[in-house]
Amino acid sequence: MMTADYRPEFEAALRMFARASSLVTAQGFAAPILVGGAAVELFSGSALMTGDFDVSTARQEVFESALRDLGFVKPSGPGMATRGWIHPDLALGFEVVSRVLLDGLADRDRVVLMSFGDDGIASIISIEDIIADRMGQFASGTAPEMRHQATKLLALHSNLDRAYLDRRVREETVGDYGIDDIAGPDPV
Repeated sequence: MMTADYRPEFEAALRMFARASSLVTAQGFAAPILVGGAAVELFSGSALMTGDFDVSTARQEVFESALRDLGFVKPSGPGMATRGWIHPDLALGFEVVSRVLLDGLADRDRVVLMSFGDDGIASIISIEDIIADRMGQFASGTAPEMRHQATKLLALHSNLDRAYLDRRVREETVGDYGIDDIAGPDPV
């Protein structure tokens, strides 16, 4: 069950994700994994907020069918450029962003399982892998704000596997950064 105080719309979306995940696993497929900003919001207790739920799943069609079964719609028509799905009762959209969790670099055994009682179980990328992902985006030069997210998450989670995190940050940044660079001074 929930242990943090999340904003209500985020918790409602988490529960909907757990329901959709249950529909996928009931068919014998691997559970979709929550990644991106929604994982950041979850691990930050809504201190860092998102507007969508990014999902990694090898079975996009099965996951999207589950979303449809739960009342989600895919906006279409003039002015609609989204690739995601929205639910009329949620303020957050859902989108499949990858088939393989962090291009196969993340350790799937570290995926966090969160129970939502009757709503089901949600699979979430590990804290170490989401921090490494944020640093990879920062290192690409396209998302300078991602270092702030990585720094905030590291400050909130002192009990993480620092050796694994350092390895993953180095992988995601092609060796340009390590764990000591997350909270260190901004590079010039």
